[in-house]
Amino acid sequence: MGTIRFNQIYILRMQIQNHKNKIINIIDNNIRIEDKLQAICDYLEGAVDYYDWVGFYFKNGTKNELKLAQFAGEDTEHKIIPFGKGICGQVAVSNENFIVQDVTEQDNYISCGLDVKSEIVIPIFVAGENIGQIDIDSHTASPFTDQDTELLEFICQEVSKHIKVPTL
Repeated sequence: MGTIRFNQIYILRMQIQNHKNKIINIIDNNIRIEDKLQAICDYLEGAVDYYDWVGFYFKNGTKNELKLAQFAGEDTEHKIIPFGKGICGQVAVSNENFIVQDVTEQDNYISCGLDVKSEIVIPIFVAGENIGQIDIDSHTASPFTDQDTELLEFICQEVSKHIKVPTL
């Protein structure tokens, strides 16, 4: 039993490392930051089977709201999200990761579609300021693990090296 568990962990670690390597290749590509963000969204939405919508939101100038930037997945009407509203708006205020394994258990959830069952949002910091976030919606309940958090935090750290305040 121990060998099987070790092999599963090893495979997960290799998958995460492969994803990180792909993200580094995208980030190191000599293209505009907007194109890098779109490539990251497209890659994640295609590479992780339970990432059904992937997007970046950034602070909208001096307003206390987030503005949708690049994304992959179905179009959303949530192009602007006030701070404090929904999972993304809460992360803009709390400055902390927010993982929702079952969106029906959240009172302050903004529905992005009937198929969305879970969501994970990780903030992006530049010079200590929360300037945006990566948002993942899943049509699967309870899919997110520590490996997702690790990967998405890594992506946010890498993206933060290439974004200047004020944001896009």
